[in-house]
Parts: sequence; structure tokens; C-alpha cells
Amino acid sequence: MKIFRHILSALMAVLIVAMAAGTILEKYHGSEYALSHVYGSWWFVILWGLAAAGILFTVFQKQSWKRPVVCFLHISALLILLGALLTMLTGQHGEMTLRPGEANNVFKIEKNDESREVTLPFHLMLNRFEVVKYPGSQTPMDFVSHLRILDGENATEATISMNNILKYKNYRFYQSDYDEEGNSVLAVAHDPWGIGVTYAGYLLLLVSLVAMFVVPNGRFRQLLKKTSAKAAVILVLLTTGCCVPALSANAPRTLPKESADKFGQLYVQYKGRVCPLQTMAKDFTTKLYGSAHYHGLTSEQVFSGWLFYFDDWKNEPVFKIKSGYAREVLGIDGKYARLIDFCNLYGDNKLDEAVTGLPMDDPKWKSCRAANEKYNLVQMLLGGELLKMFPHADSLGEVTWYSQNDELPLDVSDGEYLFIRKQLSLCKEYVVAGDFKSLDEVFEKTKAYQEKYSLGLTQPKTQYRAERIYNCLTTGRWLAFVNILLGLVFFAIALICIGKGRRVYRPLRWFAVVWTALLGAFLALLFILRWIAGGHVPMAGSFDSMNLLALSICIVALILFRRHEMALPAGLLMTGFVLLVQMMGGSNPPVTHLMPVLASPLLSLHVTVIMIAYALLFFVMLNGITALFVPKFGSSDYAGRLREISMLLLYPAVSLLSIGIFIGAVWANVSWGTYWSWDPKEVWALITLMVYLIPLHSDFFTDENRPMRFHLYTIFAFLSVLMTYFGVNFLLGGMHSYA
Repeated sequence: MKIFRHILSALMAVLIVAMAAGTILEKYHGSEYALSHVYGSWWFVILWGLAAAGILFTVFQKQSWKRPVVCFLHISALLILLGALLTMLTGQHGEMTLRPGEANNVFKIEKNDESREVTLPFHLMLNRFEVVKYPGSQTPMDFVSHLRILDGENATEATISMNNILKYKNYRFYQSDYDEEGNSVLAVAHDPWGIGVTYAGYLLLLVSLVAMFVVPNGRFRQLLKKTSAKAAVILVLLTTGCCVPALSANAPRTLPKESADKFGQLYVQYKGRVCPLQTMAKDFTTKLYGSAHYHGLTSEQVFSGWLFYFDDWKNEPVFKIKSGYAREVLGIDGKYARLIDFCNLYGDNKLDEAVTGLPMDDPKWKSCRAANEKYNLVQMLLGGELLKMFPHADSLGEVTWYSQNDELPLDVSDGEYLFIRKQLSLCKEYVVAGDFKSLDEVFEKTKAYQEKYSLGLTQPKTQYRAERIYNCLTTGRWLAFVNILLGLVFFAIALICIGKGRRVYRPLRWFAVVWTALLGAFLALLFILRWIAGGHVPMAGSFDSMNLLALSICIVALILFRRHEMALPAGLLMTGFVLLVQMMGGSNPPVTHLMPVLASPLLSLHVTVIMIAYALLFFVMLNGITALFVPKFGSSDYAGRLREISMLLLYPAVSLLSIGIFIGAVWANVSWGTYWSWDPKEVWALITLMVYLIPLHSDFFTDENRPMRFHLYTIFAFLSVLMTYFGVNFLLGGMHSYA
């Protein structure tokens, strides 16, 4: 029996290697190549068939029907694999184009560079296609096709939009695309057998996983009773310092903080939405300098400084240049450049000259382009292109926002015309005169003008206030570094205490509890504010998912700290590194409109469950690292207790990861018509699940006498989590990539 289990584990390892190779092939040869040579190949199907046979053999060999939970877990896996096979054999996925007023009953399927047509048993006719925009914006909010279904003598009206599919006679239609001629492109899915069987497997898996935690004599409950109060988790990594540039000898002039704040309270159309000008100022400053503050000045002061005191700011080293080649071209010694450094004696841009003749994929071209974006951002501000602050409603009530130098429509009244053209000039006159009281009055009148002529299509007051508060909560990297430092100190003290057979000093432990609770409350506040300001649950991007992961870690650490001594230092360390990665990707990115396909509660649930699973797997990995250090402090049996606790954590972690994957599959099926597309993110999530299933099934890792095998495995197993989240995002790409 042990030999068979080793064979099954080896088969899983072969599948893991094959899938990992498939993601690499897709990176360099495209998805079609990976599908035809790996995921859709005969040998890959045989491997999964052998895995299914192995699962079935295990059920009979161990007489799993005597343990219903274990039996149903295996049956659910078989149902999911059977559903995938049925989808591959009988499913159809294609695309059809509908033209207004023309009936169509044909969709095309393209596979392996071949195309074939499939005839529907009914016709679809497009009555009208429309792009629904966000109020007061030109940004698309939804794409809607108004259809008529023609089935013999019957005619039925129907509407398709993002996340609103049409189901008819086992066919499903999704809004996929459109063209400038008003034609609608629909994705078509026909999978009468595979989806039902697969969903049945998902449902049985969910019920079985829940039952696994409540069965009195199950392995999880036995581990729960067995674990003591002196083991848990930890990580030891290094922290890096951050460079702070020297202060300028003469600080540049800018508006007083109160006036700059009033300026930031104005509305502006930015990134397809109407928001406080404060949001644009924060992005502007962060883009240039790498931080939302500059030498004690707020982002609104920096933004208004460039606008009203240009001569001072053009000599200020505010442009953070990351590339050594770009610094060499600009002729600067440190990391920060001035605006005047970008131009030569003739006024030409040095970076443009440096990349002349270089291909776009050349690293030098990319580095100069990144530096040039900062320069161009200032030019756009000075040229008036950024400040679309002036709303105007046409005869149909559609509101468009204009900047001072935009070409205005003919129906603009004389009063509006003069205000739009002269507002900023008047502000500059008051700035030159030092009359900031009058300047503040102009800002107040401008805001009143915006609220009047936007026809009430500005942000609701609650969203506006939430975004303003959120913009003030930029922390930078110091919070991450403090967490890492506290975690390292607490970890060292905890190890010494454990080695001496006693608990961590009570005041230190409660300090860590309070700090973790406050940090969790702060992260929860950020989450809530972004939710209110954006009007959707913030879980779609890398920043939001990392924020949720850090919050999840805080919650898990607070739940575990009474039973497990190392939970708090582990939580502090992990939240520190998560926040550091989050900040490296951009400090508090702006609240933006959410793509319609992402505005689904299934996505929110999917991300939440996956993040909690990752948090638990991180604690398991930290247990392994702790086990490497404990023998040096005189605790001989501590590694064995850590293994028991890791096994205890593995059960909910693997369960949540499984649930998260199939929730994501259901969401994909609802949104795109296919529950599995072999995207790199999906593949690596499945790889991670299989990697962590192995120690739950193999005696090689659960040997009571050799716990270090298990710990070493969990340390290296966590690389699959890192690859799933970071590697796919930044190396492999795909539709799930946040890069």
C-alpha cells in the first residue's frame, strides 16, 4: 500500500511538472501552442486518467465507504475530473457577430488555427447596441446588447450585458466585444454535460470539506485535541533600508496648506471618473517623487506649487529616476533630477535623443520612457491638459468636463466661457499678489460652479468624504519596516523563552496584541474607505488583494496567539513583508472604476478565501523555518509539535484553497462561459493545491519520528504560493496578471 501511495505521489509530481512546463511554453509560444502540445495533448489526458484511476483504487483499497467524508472527498475529485473530460469531448466555445436588424444563427469555433461554423437551432437579431457610461464621464460602465430571439414562430426580447448572460436551450451568450459600426460580438458556450457534472463535484467537495471539520473522530479533530499551547509559526528575513534624499537648501514656494487644501477639494475628471482634485495631486506627487509628500509638503502643495510657482519648482530635484542609464543621460549624480536636467542647451529633451534608433524592447528605451513619463506629466499640467475641472451639459443632459484650453462647444454661454477661460489666470493673479483670502474665495466659487453645471453628477457626498479621508492615510514604507523590525525582535525573544521552557514576557505579548489589533483596524479602515469611495468591494487589483492578505494575517494571528506562542511574531513579520510588497507596487493607488466583469460578489468571495488560504500556508512555512532554529535553543521535541500544528493548519488552508479555486471557476463560467481555460494563474493555483495535498496523503511526510522531512517540504512548497501570486503576475502574464 505504501508503494502505491508513493506511485500516486510520483504521478502527482509528474502532473505538476507538466503543468508548470505548460505555463512556460505559453509564455514563449502562446496559449494555443500550450493547449495543443500540453493541456490538450493525449499524454496529458492519460496522466489525469491515471490519477483518476489511482483515486478510485484508493477508495476500494482502503474501503473508504466506511468513512463517508473521505469517500465523498474522493468521489468529488472524480466528478470534477469527469466533468472536465466531458467538457473537452462535448463542449463548444465560439464567437458570433450580430449586426443591427440582421438575424444570425451561426457561430464560429477556432481551434488549433482551424475554424468551423456551428448552426444554432434558433436565430438571434440585434435590435440595438449601446455603451453605458459612468455619470459625468466618458468611461464605459457597461456594454449592452438588446436582442430578439427568433425560434420558429416565437419571438422573445432579451438583453445581454457584462455579467448578465443569456441562457437559451443549453446555449449561453456573453457580451464579448463590439465594433465602431454598432455590431455586437458575443461569446457562445454550449456545454450540456460537463458543467453539470463539474458543478456536482464542486458541491460535493464543499459539503465534504465542511463535514471534515465537524466529524468527531476525524483526523482534524484529533490533531486539534493533540496540539499544545506552545507551538506555532515564524519567518526570519532581512529588512532593507530606505534612502531619503537631502533637504533642499531653499524650499520652493507653494500655497499655504489651507489654500492648497481648498484647491484639493475641487472636482476634476481624472482616469475616467469625477473625483476630488486631491486624488490627482496625490498621484502626481507619487509619480514624480515616489511618495505622496515632499519634504513636509502635502501633495496638494506640490501640485499647486508646479502650477503657480513654476520658476521655483523647475530647479527642484523632485523627479525620482530609477534607471542608471537615464541618470547618465540626464547628467545627474543621485537618484533625483530637476526639470531643467531633462533639456539640453537648445531646449531639446535629452531622453528623446538618447533613444533615437533604439528598438522599443530595448531596456534603455524602456528606462528612458519611464523617466520621460514624469517629465511629460508636468508638461501636461502646465499645458492645461490635466485639469478638466469645468463641466458643461449639452441639450440632452450629457455632461462633459473641459480644461481651460480645450475647444468648447458652441452652446456654452458667455458667462461660462469667460469663467472657464479666466479662472486659472485669476487664481495666478491672486497668488502673485499674495491675496490668499481672495484665492480661497475663487476656489469656493469654482466648486459651486462645478456642482451647478454638472447637474448633480459629481460624487455623492459620502463617497467624496471617504475618498478625501482615504487620500490622507498614505503611510509609505515606514509601517512595513516597523512591522518587520517588531516581528524580528519579538521572534528572537520568543525563541529564547521557548528554549528556556517558559512563555513570552506578558507585557511584550500584550504590546504585540495591541499593535496587531490596531494594524488590523487600520487595514480594515482602508478597505472600508476604498469600498465606499469606489462603490465596489476593493479586491480586483494587486494593492487591494495584498491589503486583504495583510488584514487576514492580522485576524489569524489574533485568533491563534493564545494557543500558539509564535503566532504574533509571525503575523507581524508577514504583514510587514506584505505591506512592503504592496508599497513597492505603488503607495495607495487611486480609487478607480471597476471593470463590469469584475463587479461580481463571486470575485470578492474568491479573493477573500484565497487570501486566507495563503495566510495559513505562510504560517505553515514559518513553522518549518522555526523548526530549523529550535534545536539550537535546547527544545528537542518542539519540531514534532510544530509538525502537528502545521498539519492542523494545512487542513483549513488546503480546504480554503480548494473552495477558492472552484469559486473562481464558477465566476469565470458566469463571466466568460468557461470554468477552466488553463490560464497561468489557474494552473499555478492548481499546482499549489496539489503540492500541499501530497503531505496530507503521504506517510513519508507524516512519520512521527522524522518531522524535519515535513518542515523542509513545507518551506520549499511555499515557493509554489510565491509563484502563483508573484511569479505569474510579473513573469508569466495571462488574463489574471496584475502587472
